[in-house]
Amino acid sequence: MSSYRALSRNHDFTVLWIGQTISEVGSRMSMFVFPLVTFALTGSVLLAAAAEALHLLGVAGALLPAGVLADRRDRRRIMRAASAVGVLLYASLAGAGIAGTLTVPHLLVVALLTGVGAGLFAPAELSAVRAVVPTDQLPTALSQHQARLHVAALVSAPLGGVLLGIARWLPFAVDAASYLASWVLLGRLRADLSPTPYDGPRRRPGHDLVEGARFVWSRPFFRVLTIWGPLTNLMVNALFFVAVLRLISGGSSALQIGLVEAIAGVAGIVGAVLAPWLIDRVPTGRLTVLIAWSFLPLVVPMALWPEPLVVAAALGLGMLLNPAGNAGIGSYRVAITPPALVGRVQATSQFASMSTMPFAPVLAGTLLTTLGGTAATLTLGLLTAAVALIPTLSASVRSVPRPAAWDVCAAPAAA
Repeated sequence: MSSYRALSRNHDFTVLWIGQTISEVGSRMSMFVFPLVTFALTGSVLLAAAAEALHLLGVAGALLPAGVLADRRDRRRIMRAASAVGVLLYASLAGAGIAGTLTVPHLLVVALLTGVGAGLFAPAELSAVRAVVPTDQLPTALSQHQARLHVAALVSAPLGGVLLGIARWLPFAVDAASYLASWVLLGRLRADLSPTPYDGPRRRPGHDLVEGARFVWSRPFFRVLTIWGPLTNLMVNALFFVAVLRLISGGSSALQIGLVEAIAGVAGIVGAVLAPWLIDRVPTGRLTVLIAWSFLPLVVPMALWPEPLVVAAALGLGMLLNPAGNAGIGSYRVAITPPALVGRVQATSQFASMSTMPFAPVLAGTLLTTLGGTAATLTLGLLTAAVALIPTLSASVRSVPRPAAWDVCAAPAAA
């Protein structure tokens, strides 16, 4: 708990965390509402799914250039600009809703552009965290980042449903207000978030982008994670989709399915609270391997008993270790990356991890249709086990020590 108290005294991190928690709740609420509003306007399931797909496409498309920008320009200005654009975009939806002129193309354009804004924001935010948080507090800082994501996931859907029940435009107005709060709080940051000064020859953006990717690929640990991350995201998300689709086809109510997601969200918050303790005591390499296998014991009950309580318990147990894994890997990545490369390395890693996520629903639906529920779940379990072998068999992953010894690893990376 002392690490939490020390971090809470860090004014800039606290301001950044509060502002982005508010904004994250608003953004996730809008992503929950987008498909519902689109379906209400058109009756098309395909168009309803297109909103979230376009948002993810916007995020992925912006990440790599955003990494270059975060290493070249003031991170505070980048984050405030992204927040300001979010205010305008969601206010436009709220205004159109009040005027009775809200259209599906308007919704889809906003979904895409807010995804671009989120992609621009992410590398700048991590670079800012690296600038305001000491290295020994990075695991706690990124654990709190994980908690923020799970709090937003827990609160956003119920809040969006309540606001949507009052007025179709109200969730968008509240999201615009959340972006405004983020913009105001970002203006209160005290630290200098400008990148490291550069006095060399003129650089081209493409060269900078390649430099970040080359750094990632030249480090065996990063290289293994760049392969393992997108594959494990694909399998675990497909498992989640299969579980939810089986509940829907089995006649479970929306309330029961919401309960499953709520329990997973609570487990994620608990896991984020425990994450600093785990990261300090378990070598990061072993923790990574443990995370890789953590969902495997839960596959059998999910396959054999597709009931809401069983699925909720399985997903909840799986989510307990997830924040520690994400925070531990993320903290190590930031700690051993030279400050001038943090934005590009983060963008490259996040882009790789997200690259397969749009295919998870497709994989889940295909396996469920061709194999049936039990076989689809077990097949995904076997694929998850095969993917887990990637970090397990890698000496560069298994050998990563606890945070106290990260300085030894950081020296060669800085060189």
